[in-house]
Amino acid sequence: MGRYRGPIVKISRREGVNLVESPKVQKYMERHPYPPGQHGQRRRRKPSDYAVRLREKQKLRFYYNMSEKQFANLFDEASKKTGATGAVFLQLLESRLDNVVYRMGIASTRRQARQFVAHGHIMVNGQRVDVPSYRVDPGDTIEVHARARKIDFIRENLEARRRGKQLPWLEFDAETMKGTFKHRPSREDIVVPVNELQVIEYYSR
Repeated sequence: MGRYRGPIVKISRREGVNLVESPKVQKYMERHPYPPGQHGQRRRRKPSDYAVRLREKQKLRFYYNMSEKQFANLFDEASKKTGATGAVFLQLLESRLDNVVYRMGIASTRRQARQFVAHGHIMVNGQRVDVPSYRVDPGDTIEVHARARKIDFIRENLEARRRGKQLPWLEFDAETMKGTFKHRPSREDIVVPVNELQVIEYYSR
């Protein structure tokens, strides 16, 4: 299965989670707190253990806006590293360049962050990088390319994010549009609407 490119409200309602952390999506979900489709309001039978694990896996995959192959490959890499597989997996997900661009507030969603990276608007350590899945390492500097600093979307995103709380593993200056990936986040610092243990059980079946 490739990367999901359909309506994000629809998939968020199906999964029961605001997958893009957008206030607009949240308001719509509150008005329609049930899955989409003509059968969305029907009472459903209790899902099997497999179905629960599958849904958690899908939630996390949609949350980070990844294809099934990318997601599975990254989990396989995490499972081979030392440490708790769930925590390592989340750290690798958070280290993707598109996610870092989103977390810094340069983009309003991960989809938009992916587009900014693909269009060459982002630089890592002074070099333009156009691969959204690029792995950011501790100490790397991330900045908006000089030609992209006048883009209205980027300026509006940074202005909106000024009021937000900066994450402990990132450092970003909205004036210079430049920041640093200080270190990989601890599990306690990563807030995701998913139980990663269910994801581990899904891939361990």
